[in-house]
Formats: sequence, structure tokens, C-alpha cells
Amino acid sequence: MTDPALSGDTTSATVRDTPVAGSAAQSRSSADETRPRQRARRKHRGAAVIWAVLAWLAALVFFFPVLWMVLTAFKYERAAYTDPPTLWFSPTLEQFQAVLASGVGTTLLNSAFATLVSTTCVLVLGIPAAFALSLRPVKKTKDVLFFFLSTKMLPIVAVIVPLYVIVNRIGLLDNIWTLIILYTGMNLPIAIWMMRSFFLEVPAELLEAASMDGASLWTAVRRVILPLVSPGIAATALICVIFSWNEFFFAVNLTAVRAQTAPVSLVGFITGEGLFWARLSAASTLAALPVVIAGWVAQNKLVRGLSFGAIK
Repeated sequence: MTDPALSGDTTSATVRDTPVAGSAAQSRSSADETRPRQRARRKHRGAAVIWAVLAWLAALVFFFPVLWMVLTAFKYERAAYTDPPTLWFSPTLEQFQAVLASGVGTTLLNSAFATLVSTTCVLVLGIPAAFALSLRPVKKTKDVLFFFLSTKMLPIVAVIVPLYVIVNRIGLLDNIWTLIILYTGMNLPIAIWMMRSFFLEVPAELLEAASMDGASLWTAVRRVILPLVSPGIAATALICVIFSWNEFFFAVNLTAVRAQTAPVSLVGFITGEGLFWARLSAASTLAALPVVIAGWVAQNKLVRGLSFGAIK
């Protein structure tokens, strides 16, 4: 006969062992589920590292000419012509002094004035137009937008001759205000198109809620809409600044001395005596510095603005 005490011990031992076996099975199943996730996570991390390395390599490729230009600007002219080029040299400010003495400072001021005034005009005219075409659309809105963009499809070479004749007859050749008007017209279509995209991200219910609270349209736009789309407006303004600052074709054909801009002045360093690489690099560095500083200062708003969905 079986001892009841022994039988009871065996049963209790079986009961005690059952949860242990169950927990072990659960551990194995959870481990089996975790391994694929870990492998996928490692694979994703490896792909992210590869893309990061490729991005840095691409950045270095694009940045290297700029770096070489800056380094050449601090060389003596004879050091800029060494073959093979050298990275170790005695730096000097001689080229910058020569560039500033040649009158480049005046052209930089002309570029800054034309860029700032034209960008301000673009924003003053473009913000109401973008608002009207997005949150207050009218009939034939798509036709209006196509008309704006169609002006950018026209080659500048096709209009420079009649434009030169008109500007010459009204006595505005070599006038900085001529460039301001042209830069405003050049940047306004793309600015309206960009800012309309930012305004479309704003829910129309915000305007309705503001009007129900007793706010006028101007108050609602100024206190509700504009703060939301300010990153997009900043991005648009920076792009207009870059386009205006780098514009060359209008400036070289419609200016001579008084209204000459920085890009046109760079051509003056290519003379019949030869090409002075160090001096040209110094002038190019001075011409590029304001735009680089503006982009660095506004980089956060530029990234947020170009993301298009940052206000949601």
C-alpha cells in the first residue's frame, strides 16, 4: 500500500514544480520573441550609421571647395600658385587688406541694401497674397498660382534687352533701386508659393475661433496665424536673401560703378595681367560671409520652416 504521507508529499512537490516549468516556458517564448526584435534593432542601427557616414562624406565633398577658398584667402599670392598645393603655410591678411582697399566694401553695402530692402518688400507683398490664396481662397486660385510660377519659367536672357531699353529711357541705369525692384519681382512668385504652403498647414478653425472671441481679421492674423507660420516666413526670407545676394545677371548688365554689387565686383579681380587666386579668394570669402552668417543664425527656423508640418 502507498503511504498517504508520501503520496501527499509527491502531490505537493508536483504542484510546486508546475509554476517553475510554466515560467521557464514563458521565458523561452519571450526570449524567442525578443531575438528578432534585437536583430531588427541592430540592423536598423547599422543602416543609420551607414547613412550618417554617407551624409558626412557628402557634406565634406560639398564643403571642401569652400574650405579651400578660405585657406587660399590667407595665403601669399606665390603660395597660392604652388604645385602641388600646400596645407601648411604662413597665414597673412595681406589679401583682405588689398581687397578692402580696392573698394569692395562699397559693393558689399550695395548688395546688403538691395537684399534687405527687396526681401522686406517681398514679405510685405507676399504674406497677404499667400494668406488670401490659402485661408481665404477665391475662384481661379490655381490659375493665379500658375501665373505666379509662369513668370519664373521665362528666361532672363529673353527680357534683358527690352528691360535695358526701358531702364535706360527712364534714367535708372546704374541705380540701386532698379535692382531692388527687379529682385522683388524675381523673388515674389516663389515666396508666395512657399508661404502659401505654410499657411495651408494652419487649421481654418483657428480663424473661426478667433472671430467668435471678438477678434478682427487683422488681430487674428497678427496674433494667431503669423506666430504659427513664423518659421516658414523666416525660411522664405532667408531663401530670398540668398537669391538676391547671389544675383549676377541683372547686376552686371544694369549697373556700372555706383550700384555695383558684390558678385559683379568679383569679376574685376580677373584682369589681363592674370588671375590672382589669393586675392580673388579673399574677395569671395568676404562676399560669402554675410550669407553664411545669416544661414547659421537662422538655421533652426530654416529647418522648422522647410519641414512644412512643424506647426501641427
